[in-house]
Amino acid sequence: MSQKNSTVGAAVHAIRSEGIRSAAWRSAKWVVTRFNPFRTTPLSTVYADDVIAVDWSKPHNFNGGIIEPIDGKYRVAWIITPPGRTSGGHQNAFRFMSFLEQAGYELTVYLYSPAKYPRLNMADVRKLLQESTAYPDLKAELRRYSPTTGVDGEYDAIFASDWEAAYAAYRYEGPAKRFYFTQDFEPAFFAAGSDYVLAENSYRLGFHGISAGRWLAKKLTADYGMSGDYYDYAVDRERYSLENTEPRTEILFYARPPTPRRATEFGLLALQEFHRLRPDITINMVGWDMSTYNVPFPYVNNSALDISQLNAIYNRCAAGLILSLTNMSLLPMEVMASGVVPVVNDAENTHGFFDSPHIEYVPTSPRAIAERLVHVIERADAVEHAKIIARSVADTDWKDPGAVFIAAFDAAMRTSLQPARLTSLASP
Repeated sequence: MSQKNSTVGAAVHAIRSEGIRSAAWRSAKWVVTRFNPFRTTPLSTVYADDVIAVDWSKPHNFNGGIIEPIDGKYRVAWIITPPGRTSGGHQNAFRFMSFLEQAGYELTVYLYSPAKYPRLNMADVRKLLQESTAYPDLKAELRRYSPTTGVDGEYDAIFASDWEAAYAAYRYEGPAKRFYFTQDFEPAFFAAGSDYVLAENSYRLGFHGISAGRWLAKKLTADYGMSGDYYDYAVDRERYSLENTEPRTEILFYARPPTPRRATEFGLLALQEFHRLRPDITINMVGWDMSTYNVPFPYVNNSALDISQLNAIYNRCAAGLILSLTNMSLLPMEVMASGVVPVVNDAENTHGFFDSPHIEYVPTSPRAIAERLVHVIERADAVEHAKIIARSVADTDWKDPGAVFIAAFDAAMRTSLQPARLTSLASP
């Protein structure tokens, strides 16, 4: 039987056994899966040449020596995937790049862009960085990373800030120390498979980690023997502040469907129940354009706003549902500065970034989350409580984590590091 006749026969059988609607759905799914040009396949996020060239099973001591700055300056290369307008991880990485420049160090940024990403347009990237208020002004030269030429130049230190970039940083043949700017446990971005293995192996390359929060730093040291430091989170007080001291009748949800670790679908279940309990409360979606998703309740679609527009929305809200299944995002502290009560999933990773008495830690049950949101909305002292929450983070400033980061970097450059050293210069 020919393949064509076999396919037709299978289609007829599907219609008879499942009905036209089910068979049509299966056919559409097959077409999208097979021909979708935006489909991410395993290993499309990394250059194969970089992976093949790196054999982590033969340990390499990148950080065993001591490197002193030349004329007071370290020459630093930073490898990162292309930035996006709404990517908080990229915005934070560029923030810490600016701390290096403020310390007087020379910085070169390599953009790592394999098959997963659209063709890299350097002019568009520069325009994004110039126009978005979320990114600092850097003097650094932007370069396109190529696995053929690698990181070309003379550097004292190389930072990787994505698991893919770690393989590129490893391949540099100079004596530069290797650093890993870790913001999340990236293997958890994938199901068990090739990408998971490669992301996990990036922690075995012998780099020195500087992590976002103590939970991640401790995990990487305990599970993979990485030496590491960490910095605590902070709030940009020029962007987030308490302005509304009146009763609030809205809440917000940090929704990012393309980012599974933010548990958007689970959050929608909780909000569906919340809407049943309090249909009078406005639900704001922030973080992503939800207009093409099936949301089973009324909501305000705030899509992908510029960071400068968020404080006004936060100040209308009494509570914010912010879920994180790996490392916590920056949002809980940012919304607190605006007087919002963060409602987060109760887990080791969420307690491990900022264990505040003003955060509502709730078991991952849709009903429990919905009822806790109602409790926050209905508390009699909500207005006064918003002021207390805002004051609790009023003394934080990104200059402090920046100073911790530079001190950790300088100490690592001037110290012969060994694996499994966890020394934090941040508060315990």
